[in-house]
Amino acid sequence: MAICRLFVEQGAKVWLADLEPADSEKVRLALEQLGHAEYLRLDVTEREDWDSAAAMIGDRLDILINNAGIAPTGELEILPLEQWQEVMAVNCQGAFLSLATMSGQLARAGTASGRWASVVNISSILAMVGMAQASAYAASKGALRSLSKSAAMEFAQAGRPIRVNSLHPGFVETDMTRAGSEAMSDAGNLLETLGSETPMGRVGTPEEIAYAALFLASNESSFVTGSELTVDGGWTTH
Repeated sequence: MAICRLFVEQGAKVWLADLEPADSEKVRLALEQLGHAEYLRLDVTEREDWDSAAAMIGDRLDILINNAGIAPTGELEILPLEQWQEVMAVNCQGAFLSLATMSGQLARAGTASGRWASVVNISSILAMVGMAQASAYAASKGALRSLSKSAAMEFAQAGRPIRVNSLHPGFVETDMTRAGSEAMSDAGNLLETLGSETPMGRVGTPEEIAYAALFLASNESSFVTGSELTVDGGWTTH
C-alpha cells in the first residue's frame, strides 16, 4: 500500500491488484484510503488473469510494479514441494507473465510519451545473500533478479522503450515479514534482532521502499535499466 499511496500522491493513475474480490470490505477500505485508484482482481500466476488485466487497463501503461509475494519458511528437508512451487509461481512466474502480457502496452506508452516505460520488480536482499529456513523465498527472488536483467537487455536490444530494474529491500516491518519472523523464531523477536544486526540499527519502513520504487519508475532514472537497487540499511555490506 505504501507504494500505491506515494504514487497517487505524485499524480499517477494507480491500478491496485490483488486476490481479494472487488466488492470485498478490504478492497473498499484500501480504495478509500488511497482516494484515487482503481482495483482489479488478479491471480498473478494465471495467464488468463493477466490478459483480462491488460484489457481493463488499456494502452496507457507507463509503469508496472511487480510486488506480489509470499514467504513461507521451513527447513529444506521438510519444506513441501507444493510450497516451493507456489512460492516460485507467485514470486517469479507472476513477473514473467506480467512482462509477457504487458510488454506491448508498455512499449506503446513509452513510444507515445517519448520516455521509456518502467518496470520495477520487487526482489529482496535474499537474492544476494542467504538465510536459513528461507530457501524457497530466496531462490524465487534470485530468479526475479535474473529475469529483470535479461528482460532489460532483451527489450533494449529490440528497440522497445521499456526499462526493467529490480528493487532489493532489506528487512522491512510489514505484515509478511512480521509473520515470517514469528514462524521462524521460537524465542524472542527475530525481526527486532535483525534490526539490531543491520548496520543502521533498525529495520526499514514501507515508505522508504516506496520512495526507491518511485525513483526507478520516474524519469530521474532514465538511464537505469537491468540494474538492482538495494535498500537495506547496510545489511549486504556484511
